[in-house]
Amino acid sequence: MCGIALIISGVRIDLSLLLPDYRLPPETDEVDQPELSVDHLKAALLRRGPDNLGCKKILLQLKSSSSVEELSHLDVGKVIKRERSCLCFSEKNNVCIVSASEVSWTQDSHVTAMKSVAELHFLGATLQLRGINPVFQPLVDTSSNVLVYNGEIFGGIEVGSDSNDSEVLMDALGSCCSCDFHTSERKCCSTGKALSSVPELLSTIKGPWALIYWQDSSKTMWFGRDAFGRRSLLVHWPTLDDFRLLLSSVSPLSFIKNDTDRGLNFWEELPCGIYSICFDASKASGFLVGTARKHEWTDPGLQELIKWDRAFVKPQAEELKFGNLAVVEQQSLINSTSLEGMPSELCSHHIIEQAKLNTGIIQHSVSLPAFKVLIALKESVMRRTAENRIFQRTIPEIRKENLAQVAILFSGGLDSMILAALLDKCVDPIYKIDLLNVSFDGQSAPDRISARAGLKELQRNAPLRRWNLVEIDADLSDLSSEIKCVMSLISPANTYMDLNIGIALWLAASGDGWLVEGISSNHEEDHRRIKYKSEAKILLVGSGADEQCAGYGRHKTKYRLSGWLGLHEEMRLDMQRIWKRNLGRDDRCISDNGKEARFPFLDEDVIRTLLDMPLWEIAELDQPMGRGDKKILREVAWLLGLEEVSSLPKRAIQFGSRIARESNRKNFGSNRAANQASAGSVVIHRPTGAT
Repeated sequence: MCGIALIISGVRIDLSLLLPDYRLPPETDEVDQPELSVDHLKAALLRRGPDNLGCKKILLQLKSSSSVEELSHLDVGKVIKRERSCLCFSEKNNVCIVSASEVSWTQDSHVTAMKSVAELHFLGATLQLRGINPVFQPLVDTSSNVLVYNGEIFGGIEVGSDSNDSEVLMDALGSCCSCDFHTSERKCCSTGKALSSVPELLSTIKGPWALIYWQDSSKTMWFGRDAFGRRSLLVHWPTLDDFRLLLSSVSPLSFIKNDTDRGLNFWEELPCGIYSICFDASKASGFLVGTARKHEWTDPGLQELIKWDRAFVKPQAEELKFGNLAVVEQQSLINSTSLEGMPSELCSHHIIEQAKLNTGIIQHSVSLPAFKVLIALKESVMRRTAENRIFQRTIPEIRKENLAQVAILFSGGLDSMILAALLDKCVDPIYKIDLLNVSFDGQSAPDRISARAGLKELQRNAPLRRWNLVEIDADLSDLSSEIKCVMSLISPANTYMDLNIGIALWLAASGDGWLVEGISSNHEEDHRRIKYKSEAKILLVGSGADEQCAGYGRHKTKYRLSGWLGLHEEMRLDMQRIWKRNLGRDDRCISDNGKEARFPFLDEDVIRTLLDMPLWEIAELDQPMGRGDKKILREVAWLLGLEEVSSLPKRAIQFGSRIARESNRKNFGSNRAANQASAGSVVIHRPTGAT
């Protein structure tokens, strides 16, 4: 998918249940002249290169029941459904809410003649990666429900190989109960029946998502994002400056360029969760009120993942000494096709039994948990890269052997090398794999050096695969207009660290660079580079690996100061704030290139697998860097035959690409001055009136 947006105007939104100190603004007939328009949002979504962009408007109007002759015979509370409208009575004062819809390309005399109290503008941009038939958003069903969806369903709801996620989800949502249980403490009336509530359905989805859904029968707007925030969704809560409620996958560039305080502080990341706004005509005379609520996740397994509790945190001495080890003599046990097509439980049993049969010199020892993580990660990559028919149908003119279905954000480090090796096992050998590497220091950047070394190791392990190392070179001094664009993409994030990471991700995701030829030669000077642009729409990213496997320097510091319990709490904090600090920003920067970021390390089953393991199997921070940090992933790399990368230290993209160094020199004068100022956390300086 690509991006979604919503503007709700003409409604007094009551946020008191979400924000304890919130006070409903006074009733007024004054019409606000907002700076941000529907056209701004359209332009922002069109930048992402969608297959199509659609708009839909729902109009709401208050009417007295006595003025609607054809409804005089109905009891209060009953609903009449018509082709273009639905009338719902309030039980308190016989006031009804009339809804009608119009699409941007349709002229409807009935709709345009209505005097609307409220307007709900839906925008949906579609980058279609699944399904055999074209899909156009917003989706509207026969009950006048409306859905705009940005996400992928990898489990929880069955999506056939020929089906599209959005259409399947729309059908499932249309079957949800529309009772008003969510407005009170009582349970849904559908309990025990085939119907489920909207929160119950959304809680079952495995995979990244953000959505906006209008349930017409209950006059309720549902919106939210998945429990880990893997898809961006920004919100503007109503203020005295702008009474509207807005949702958007991204902040429009033209709005941020004005550089006003209002523009800078307009958006915030929507906290992960499921929200609803129930429209009511009974709480104010002459005004429509929407009451906003947040709903709990109903799936117990998901609730456990969000809490991020680990059963075994602090080891006993004997557990550290002996551990749960399986001895492996030959790496070929894993490098062979023994994993292909084998169920998870049989695969781990097979490997262990084969290891037991081996005799002779022991080359390496790997913990049993490493096998489980390897299997979980392989299945995660498989789910995110399964070939689908829409991809084949839309580009028949390109020969398969010239295609790269999937690209990897590639530094040559531990996480990206693991993803590359697993992707090789999941994608048909006929396809190329693009490895996207960005550098702000030519061939001297650490990530460029490790990427070329990583390519050689991948070529040795998978010589039949065509690996495309795409080298993307950049000069920070030449990126004036690009920096302005990225500043809008990272918003509401506003530090130099966010900007540096955002620029690096944005450039890497573009895939516009140089293809390295002949790098497998023993002589570096023999290689040559040709101009190349990756057309892969799916981009695998290693986000979540450091948070879950103690990969940051602060984890080692916390362990040294507070032991195992302190380390666990620091890792839990990282996972519970990753949506705000990382994922929304990263999703926006990558999606701006018409690419879809997918995060195999943040698959629900991978998170569950890692959480089920003792913390001392995940990391041993008494060991040197490059060994004890992310210990379990280093063992996974060894199992995949990646001997060289298994000992590489952690290196963040802003340092590995050397953009941080160049940014420090440009904005602070030198690295030393930047370090003294803690440049990474400094808010970006924007001179008054800058454009």
